[in-house]
Amino acid sequence: MASTDRAGERSSPDGRMRATMVSVAPGTPLREGLERILSGRTGALIVLGHDRTVESISTGGFVLEVPFSATRLRELAKMDGAIILDKDASRIVRAAVHLMPDPSIETDEAGTRHRTADRVARQTGVPVISVSQSMQIIALHVDSQRRVLEDAAAILSRANQALATLERYKLRLDEVAGALSALEIEDLVTVRDVAAVSQRLEMVARIATEIEDYVLELGDDGRLLNLQLDELVAGVDQEREMVIRDYVPRGAGSPSPRQILRGLEGLSSADLVDVAAVARALQLGSSEHLDSALSPRGHRLLAKVPRLPGAVIDRLVEHFGNLQRLLGATIEDLQAVDGVGELRARSVREGLSRLAESSILERYV
Repeated sequence: MASTDRAGERSSPDGRMRATMVSVAPGTPLREGLERILSGRTGALIVLGHDRTVESISTGGFVLEVPFSATRLRELAKMDGAIILDKDASRIVRAAVHLMPDPSIETDEAGTRHRTADRVARQTGVPVISVSQSMQIIALHVDSQRRVLEDAAAILSRANQALATLERYKLRLDEVAGALSALEIEDLVTVRDVAAVSQRLEMVARIATEIEDYVLELGDDGRLLNLQLDELVAGVDQEREMVIRDYVPRGAGSPSPRQILRGLEGLSSADLVDVAAVARALQLGSSEHLDSALSPRGHRLLAKVPRLPGAVIDRLVEHFGNLQRLLGATIEDLQAVDGVGELRARSVREGLSRLAESSILERYV
């Protein structure tokens, strides 16, 4: 993902919730302090950030400005009032603070502590943690979102189920992607084939995102899960982009690959299982166009050739126009492209030949 996308994700409500989950994951000092509060059967209201807006709704209490520690958090939670930390949870700024958020802010929370946490999070944009003394739960409030932290064992159980589902979907993705490669070699691709691969790629990406959330919640306990996830989804993001670059319409006013991806990501679960809906999101037509023929440009198969830079791939596609012309190109033809010398031309020629042979064999043997 590009750095601009990461910045956008961090600034979005979901991105801020994920960042907050990282700060309270098992193994972190803040999570240890929260667990101590739960074990002590006391409640707490903790604000993760101190700025002018937070200060404007804070009264009473006392200034500490001391380094954070789990034991200090536990002891301070015994007093009435909120505890204010800095945004990195590395220092305790104030304690025993009475928070007075705007009472007109609507909230669905019932208890006083939880209503305050919800209103403060909505009004200030700063994450707030509420620890319930009676229900023994830890809840994160970020903007208008609320998320209850669960026991690591329960999260790990659900994560393993999701991982098993991901393995099945990835196996099916490999099958349809292999079939698409063979059809591309034979120049027999239809809209249905492209939509089916994009559909499976999006399904795998969504399950992977769900597992990523579990990894964040598990903290140190999620290392092994993260390794398994990385292995399963390696290359999926590149494949999604290459399929789109191979087939989406080009020209003035045409959507960019990034815009197409956002359209796919915006499909509901019900629409995602509909190949026609996926085709529409890809800008390839609707149900009556599913059997229409398509010709790939060659991005996807060229990306499978080892040690071939993206800039060279773009120039090859621009020069030859489509995959069939690339497959029929001689070494001399390939050398006519800027940045493609004799060694690279041989590598491209041999790489495409191997891919063509293996794809046909997998399809018919």
